[in-house]
Amino acid sequence: MTQPLNSLSPLDPTSKEPIYRQIYWRFRGAISDGVLAPGERIPAARALAKELGVARGTVDTAYSLLTAEGYIQSRGQAGTVVAAGLNLRPASTRAESTLSPSAGTSVRHKAPVLPFQMALPALDEFPRKIWAQIGARCVRATRVPDMANPSAQGLESLRNAIASYLQVARGISCQPAQVFVTSGYRNTLTLIVHALLQAGDRVLVENPGYPPTRQLLDYLQIAIEPVAVDQDGMDVAQGINHSPNARAAIVTPAHQSPLCMSLTLPRRLALLEWASREQAWIIEDDYDGEYRYVSRPLPALKSLDREGRVLYAGTFSKVLFPGIRLAYLVVPAAQVERFEHVSQTFLGGCPELTQAIVTTFVTEGHFARHIQRMRKLYGERREAAVRGLGDALGEHIRIDAQPGGMHLILRLTRPQPDRALVERLLQAGIYAEPLSACCIGPQTHSGLMLGFANIDSQASAEQLGKRILALL
Repeated sequence: MTQPLNSLSPLDPTSKEPIYRQIYWRFRGAISDGVLAPGERIPAARALAKELGVARGTVDTAYSLLTAEGYIQSRGQAGTVVAAGLNLRPASTRAESTLSPSAGTSVRHKAPVLPFQMALPALDEFPRKIWAQIGARCVRATRVPDMANPSAQGLESLRNAIASYLQVARGISCQPAQVFVTSGYRNTLTLIVHALLQAGDRVLVENPGYPPTRQLLDYLQIAIEPVAVDQDGMDVAQGINHSPNARAAIVTPAHQSPLCMSLTLPRRLALLEWASREQAWIIEDDYDGEYRYVSRPLPALKSLDREGRVLYAGTFSKVLFPGIRLAYLVVPAAQVERFEHVSQTFLGGCPELTQAIVTTFVTEGHFARHIQRMRKLYGERREAAVRGLGDALGEHIRIDAQPGGMHLILRLTRPQPDRALVERLLQAGIYAEPLSACCIGPQTHSGLMLGFANIDSQASAEQLGKRILALL
């Protein structure tokens, strides 16, 4: 029996891949996936050419390629069939097929975004048209010198734009020379450690805190001193008393990761006084500083620094999109030369085309407008998610209050292992992260962390809440 033609995916006349190659990939994929079984007859070249509206020679070329590779064989008047005895490996064949341009106009294929996925901004609301227009302009403006190796410190125009933005939005007074462009927070922290710390140095970290921070410090042989977090943020006095000789402290003062509260002014001042007295460093991770819903965003801790002890780490990944892999670091003026030297070794330089696009996006005002729009949108989506989950889960959960950020914390009223629940949710297609994974030592916190930025309505949150309820 001849396999129906509609079992094959349609051709793409706009693709740069030749039609015969598209036909080849579609038959190969169908054979690999088991849609066409060994011994099964495939359409005659003439019939397929007529059906697809292409020349018969195009189909003959595709069939010849399939025959040469052993996927099909001719049986004369009996027609052409899928070869018998093929020992196919579907997973690798599918991956190879996916990489083929015939799979569509994009060569990038990723798993879909899951509901409540963390660390993702509202991708559906990103101004992609404006971004694409700016990108096209920057590509057309590319000159020969622009194609050389990128600067390790970052594109000068982007560093200027970042310095100007931080002055207005975060109250940070700095020169462009103090700004270093990196490929993300891990890259930023690695640069700081290599520039200012040594193996065996002790560093104060929040507990609970951001897991990648302690993982990276462990790898670089930096000793971690966990400091408890309460409603006022990191308990600075406890940390200083327990480890007064620590060489640095890593904090998330604007929006504590993961518990969401802000570091109070008295504790900020105490931390600065300790750093000045002990000649220690404060690493300020301002990953969600722009998004505060109860009032205006708080000034950065760096804005209070008069002694040059604070290093400010920011990122474009949370406010634009994670795939951009672009972050930045502001270092004290006295440390610029040291960081310039170290960056030559540990910073490979970010693609300057991407930096040029971001620079234009910032300088033309799109960045500031985007943040304003997202701040309003996230406030609305946060409330919708809280209401929807509350309606569905009711007395089974308690949602922590929070002034800002891009995720919710759900506390379960009936205690159960949050990691096991996260695994069950993931199997059901719902993303969550266990709060206990953020703890160092005894698991003093348990619950679910859910990103709400891509939850577009209360109804959606309620439906997802009902699915969560079934798994509790």
